[in-house]
Amino acid sequence: MLALVALAAAGPAGAASRLDEAAVRAFLARQERLWNARDLTGFFATYAPDAVIADQARTGDGKIVPYGQSSVSQARAQARRAFARSKVRQASEAPRVEVAPDGRSARTFARQTSRIETGGKVRTVCGESVQTLALSGGRIVSRGQTDTVVRCPH
Repeated sequence: MLALVALAAAGPAGAASRLDEAAVRAFLARQERLWNARDLTGFFATYAPDAVIADQARTGDGKIVPYGQSSVSQARAQARRAFARSKVRQASEAPRVEVAPDGRSARTFARQTSRIETGGKVRTVCGESVQTLALSGGRIVSRGQTDTVVRCPH
């Protein structure tokens, strides 16, 4: 009986007690798989309910132009509209992951390339993303992110 109580107190199976770089990178890969599978329910379930998603652009001279901020529900609705009219495929890499010394949070710095096909026309959009992750109930969740549209490298 005590073993069952101890097991229940430990949380869900596979629950994380500390973040490390491998777990963070696996989380980012899962987000990308969900996005590319158009699984918006699964994708947005990786965010904390109160997460904020900010969008902005960097001009050629390095200035930042803010586009706005969205709640998780607003971002889900925007993504649903975009997916309804376009085929979107994203590839990303995270050259930098910073895990806090206590292992309870992390920041990721990623580069993304999105291929967007709308009405037979294809465009490529490049970006940078900074995301803050935290442990919540033994699982990794995004507390929010800032996506910056940048000029694609040639």
